[in-house]
Amino acid sequence: MLRPKVPAMPQPTGLVTPPAVVEPTAVIQHTPQAPAPAPVVSAAPVPARPAVLLTPGAVIALVGSGTAVVLVVGAVLVSMLLAVAITGASVAICALVIRSLINADAKRR
Repeated sequence: MLRPKVPAMPQPTGLVTPPAVVEPTAVIQHTPQAPAPAPVVSAAPVPARPAVLLTPGAVIALVGSGTAVVLVVGAVLVSMLLAVAITGASVAICALVIRSLINADAKRR
């Protein structure tokens, strides 16, 4: 009852592909051919890819998304600067309070 039972799987499940057979290939020597004639250069070369055409709607979307990114990054940077300033001010106030407590204790003795 407490002995573990290992499941037996007589046949694999799912799709089974036979192993690939690797066959050797022959090495063919390349014989040099005569050079091809030089191509004729046209006056205006055709670009390899088409130029990007921006519609007025796409320009407005790009400007709007750029503005949004600048505003978000600016807000994050300003909030981080404000957090550092508040932390510095609170540490300075704590230092003043501790210094006054130490000085008051020293004057009583």
